[in-house]
Amino acid sequence: MEKAVKRWTASKKIGIVLRILRGESLEDLSREIGVSASQIEEWHRTAIEGFESSLKSRPEDPLYAELDLAKRRIGDLSMENELLRERSRRKGVFLGGK
Repeated sequence: MEKAVKRWTASKKIGIVLRILRGESLEDLSREIGVSASQIEEWHRTAIEGFESSLKSRPEDPLYAELDLAKRRIGDLSMENELLRERSRRKGVFLGGK
């Protein structure tokens, strides 16, 4: 039996969750480490949610939404510049650069 742990670090919790995933009994593990079964179940649930989130093709981070919006805007502006450049070239207006 492990000695009582005051603070469970993420790596220790991961170890416990992995033991559950390998098929160890929740009740036996709870008794062994001195943590309630409900707490271990919470760690397990949180870990599974983290697995799901990390395996999604697109993270839900709001910064990714902003980045996507900025990329679209840059694309729109680049296309607009190209169209204006081409229109100016056809009309014989010199814009400099290309």
